Amino acid sequence: MFCLRHKVIGQSILKLVNTAQLTNAQLHTTPICNEIRKLARLRVVDNSEIGKRAMAEGRPPRCIHVYNKRGVGYIGDKVLVAIKGEMKKGILVGLKQNQKPKVPKFDSNNLVLIDDNGTPLGTRVHVPIPTILRTILKERTHAKGADYTKLLAIAGRFV
Repeated sequence: MFCLRHKVIGQSILKLVNTAQLTNAQLHTTPICNEIRKLARLRVVDNSEIGKRAMAEGRPPRCIHVYNKRGVGYIGDKVLVAIKGEMKKGILVGLKQNQKPKVPKFDSNNLVLIDDNGTPLGTRVHVPIPTILRTILKERTHAKGADYTKLLAIAGRFV
C-alpha cells in the first residue's frame, strides 16, 4: 500500500512538472526587439529587381552587419544584408523602434538597396521617407566617396 501511494503521488507530481514545462515552452518571455541588429528582417521598399523577387517569395532580407560603432542600426545607417543568397548593401529609411522627437515611427523596418557607389538599385521608393534623412545623408556624402543624395532624388514622398 505504501509503494502504491508513493507511485500515485509521483505520477501526479510528474504530470504537474510536465504541464509546467509545457506552459513555459508556449510562453515567450524575451522582449520585443525593435532595433536593427544582426539577423533582423527588413522590408525592401524600392523597385529593384532582386528586392521585388525576395519580397514576393516571402523571404525578406536579413541584416548581416551594421556599419556603425554601436552595432544597432538607426535611420540613415548603412547595413549589409543577405538577400536571395547574395550580399547587398542598403540604407535604412524607416524603423519600428522609438525615434527622436519629430522623427516618424514606422510599422516596418524599411530598406533601400544600394550598390557600392551609393547609387540605389531601384528607380523609385514606394513609401514616404522621413525629412530628417535629408540632413543625415548629406552629412554622410563625401566629395569622392558614395553619393547617398541620389536616394533622396528617387523618393516620391517625404514625411
